Amino acid sequence: MPLSSELISHFSPASFPSRIVCLTDETTETLYLLGEQDRIVGVSGFTMRPPEARSKPRISAFRDADFDAILKLKPDLVLAFSDVQAEITRQLVLRGITVLNFNQRHIGEIFDMIATLSRLVANEARGNQLIEEFRRGIDVIASSAKSFPRPPRVFFEEWYDPLISGIAWVEELIELAGGEVIFPELRDCGKSRDRVVDPGAVVARDPDVIIASWCGMKVNKEMIQSRKDWSRIAAVRNAHIYEVQSSLILQPGPAALTEGVRRIHAILARVAGVEIAQELKPSGTADV
Repeated sequence: MPLSSELISHFSPASFPSRIVCLTDETTETLYLLGEQDRIVGVSGFTMRPPEARSKPRISAFRDADFDAILKLKPDLVLAFSDVQAEITRQLVLRGITVLNFNQRHIGEIFDMIATLSRLVANEARGNQLIEEFRRGIDVIASSAKSFPRPPRVFFEEWYDPLISGIAWVEELIELAGGEVIFPELRDCGKSRDRVVDPGAVVARDPDVIIASWCGMKVNKEMIQSRKDWSRIAAVRNAHIYEVQSSLILQPGPAALTEGVRRIHAILARVAGVEIAQELKPSGTADV
């Protein structure tokens, strides 16, 4: 039986989600880049990008949410991320809220998230355009990295106690930016507890550069330098310890694919002794 015009009207763009709550930064930034920011009615308290998103009602931390505040916003969709927000997702579903919990861990899955979100808001063309822009930008950085005499060996420190190595999308971006990660066997471990490394193992693998990003905290370089036997590491001896803000690299979305990877590339170029093109240099390079 053919659908009636009345039923078909229920699938028009006007009926797509119009009151969206974003519990993490990357979906907020993606919706802004899609030009769909007016659909956002609530964001995470950790939201950083874009700055104007911080004017939206803030209704959650990363592991906790204010369920009453979310319900008052009357969302027709809540966007969450990963197993860390599984309990938030469960509680919202029990309260009758529709939740989409993304779980992207690789660069390709970040593109999938952008494509899915663009379809959800009836703006697939702009989503495809964004993905192509991000791909081109990463390709240019990868081409630039070919000028390095050799790839610097990199330890990416996601947390300091316990010591945690980088997740998949971070390690992939490091390699594209010209580095060689020292714990490639851990990259696909989605849970942070499975990427815990012994400080002595870092000493043994002797990275040329340490890039640290501690979620919600400023990196303490003196602490890193003072670890037992870490004075033997090339990165410590040569003062190649750098910070990349967690909002730029630990959010699996547009920030990591643009400013995050640019910062990593600039750091690695410095370690390699190579000057990169001006247009590839990130903004705010005081530590690079």
